[in-house]
Formats: sequence, structure tokens, C-alpha cells
Amino acid sequence: MQQNTGSYMQIETLRDLVVQALADMEALDVRVLDVRGRTSIMDFLVIASGTSARHVKSMAETVAFKAKQAGEPAIGQEGLQEGEWALVDLNGVVLHAMQAKVRDYYEIEKLWDMEPEAATQSQMRQ
Repeated sequence: MQQNTGSYMQIETLRDLVVQALADMEALDVRVLDVRGRTSIMDFLVIASGTSARHVKSMAETVAFKAKQAGEPAIGQEGLQEGEWALVDLNGVVLHAMQAKVRDYYEIEKLWDMEPEAATQSQMRQ
């Protein structure tokens, strides 16, 4: 998806930056899903759990800050006020930082682990 043109980081380097920032913030159960070829809106989906609303918010803010320092500012951020589920879109790498109860409820990993047809059917039943 993202091309290495000029100031843009390689997408794998950006993914690694996100994972390292989450490790520094002591994020729990970090999972990286390679979704290239399954969607055109991102290459990697990173999912991590936090222990509280403050932890989730801090993880998302730290990832956005470190990416901006590296020359890749976030193109979107959602959910920072509530802290149950925060999303940071880094144009190729998308972070979902969630409290464990929210992550368990939505089971995003299962949707992306399914074949595309099965994911569509699962979403229609909800």
C-alpha cells in the first residue's frame, strides 16, 4: 500500500516502531496482523490491550507521538477521550489499543483471521 517515496518510512519500519512503542508502554497481548492483499486501507493491523482507560489513552498517544517524531504523523485518531478503545491510523499501519474487556467483546482478531466471505457473514449476523 504505502510506497517508499522520499520522506515516507518503509511500512515494516513503521510497524516495528509501533510495536516497540507499545513494548515501552508495557502494552499487553500485542498482536500484529499482516492484512496486505485483504484490504486496501492498511498493510498492518496492530492490536494491543491496556490495563485501564488511562493506559489505553497513553499507549495511543505515545504511538502517535513517536510516529510523528519519525516523520510519519497520524492521519487520524479516535477514542482518546473515552480510553476504552483508541484507534491510531498511521496510513498503512493501524493501531487498535483497547481495554481487555472491549477487546474480548469485539474479537477483531477473529474477523481478520477468517476468510473474507466468512467475515462478511459473521458481521451480518451481529
